[in-house]
Amino acid sequence: MRRYGSAVLLLLMGGAVLRISLFSELYLRYVQPALRPYLVVSGVLLILLGLAAAVRGMRQRKHEEEAEEEEEGEEEEEHAHAHSHGGPRIAWLLTLPALALLLFPPPALGSYSASREEAQRAAQGVGTFPALPAGKVLDISVAQYSSRAIYDTGHSLKGRTLRLTGFVTHGSNGTWYLTRLLVTCCAADATISKVEIRGDEVDGAPQTDSWVTATGTWVPKGKLGTDAAWPPILKATVVKQVKEPADPYDKR
Repeated sequence: MRRYGSAVLLLLMGGAVLRISLFSELYLRYVQPALRPYLVVSGVLLILLGLAAAVRGMRQRKHEEEAEEEEEGEEEEEHAHAHSHGGPRIAWLLTLPALALLLFPPPALGSYSASREEAQRAAQGVGTFPALPAGKVLDISVAQYSSRAIYDTGHSLKGRTLRLTGFVTHGSNGTWYLTRLLVTCCAADATISKVEIRGDEVDGAPQTDSWVTATGTWVPKGKLGTDAAWPPILKATVVKQVKEPADPYDKR
């Protein structure tokens, strides 16, 4: 079985990559949508390489069996037996990560990652922002809300009813936040945006890592462009629990 180890590993990795990129949208937990074609191609190539390795292993086995039939004597038989069964069996443990990825793909980054990255914010200066679209209730990303609340001298959020979606993280003294992670390329470079949720009509803090949509209005906080303005505040009138979106990461 030693000769088939590389083939099995390649097939498992290829199957896992295709599972998350071709047959589902799980790849959005790890990379941007634009990288999907590269994942599909990589998965196909891994499977082709695995099949090629399996064919090579079968040919090698057939060749060894034919050689064994031609050997005579006890010493030759013992040598062939040692040759075909040697090698560290512990190497098969390398298949476990690939099998785990195939059967149990890890979830998107959540509150734990947010707590480690909460000191990172968008690097931009104070200034005016483009006007927001018209509408009674405006859907806006957590990153966009955070940027405008902290850096916009034109106060474009003022007087608008806004709707944000994200997952829940908790602070001290009952404070909780609507949080979203933003990725530039993949999950490894994720940065955090979060908004503190307040409101008399909000009944308690939702569970950590649950996804909610909050509707409300902007509450000014601190001097623009300073740490005192972060995290921004949303005075919510409605908080509704929702399902995790297919693409869990934010957009600027």
